[in-house]
Amino acid sequence: MTYEQIKNDPAIRTYITQADASLCALGYTEHSFAHVTRVAEQAGYILQTVGCSPREVELAKIAGFLHDIGNLVNRIEHSQSGAVMAFRILDKLGFPPEEIALITTAIGNHDEGTGVPVNAISAALILADKSDVRRSRVRNNDVSTFDIHDRVNYSVERAELKINEARTLIKLKLTVDTHIGSVMDYFEIFLSRMILCRKAAERLGLQFKLIINEQQLI
Repeated sequence: MTYEQIKNDPAIRTYITQADASLCALGYTEHSFAHVTRVAEQAGYILQTVGCSPREVELAKIAGFLHDIGNLVNRIEHSQSGAVMAFRILDKLGFPPEEIALITTAIGNHDEGTGVPVNAISAALILADKSDVRRSRVRNNDVSTFDIHDRVNYSVERAELKINEARTLIKLKLTVDTHIGSVMDYFEIFLSRMILCRKAAERLGLQFKLIINEQQLI
C-alpha cells in the first residue's frame, strides 16, 4: 500500500480527528491533518535527499502520517500506544512484517521523553516532527492567556528544515518575533527536542544546526 492510500483511509482519518480533539480539550496545539501531513512530507523529503530507497521514503511518510494517533488513547506515552495502534492497522491492511516493524519502531521512538533514532526512518520522523513549530498550530485566540507553548509557537513566523547540497548537514532555520516569545522560551520547552534532533541527524550521517533569526545556536 501507498502513503496516499493510508492518507485517505476513512478509519485512520477518524482516529487522527479524535486524537486531535482530545488534545484540543487539553489545551494543546494543533495535532491534526496539517501537522501529520507536514511531518509525513518532511520525513519523506529527508530520506529522499539522503539517498534512501523510494520504498523507505514511502514508509517514512506513512510513519509520519500515523505518528500521533496514540493521542487517541492518552497524551502520556502516546508514542508507545500509537505504535501498537499502527501495528494493528497496518497488519489488518496487509503490510508485510518487515515494513510494519520499521513503521512501528519509528512511531514508538518519536517522542523526546523515551525516543531514540534507532534507524533511518525513526531519525527522519524525529526531525520532521520536532521541526514543526509555527503560528498556525496555536488554537488559543487570546494572546493574553497564552502559555509558554502557545507563546513559542505563535512567535515563529517562519520555519524551514533543509539539507545542504553536500548532504553533510541539516538546518532548522527559524524566524522568531521576540516581542511575543524569546529565544530562551524556545529553549525552555524545546531543548530536549533539539538534542534528540542532533542525535537523529547523526544517525543519518548529518550534522544538525539550529539557526534562530540568523544566529546559530546549535
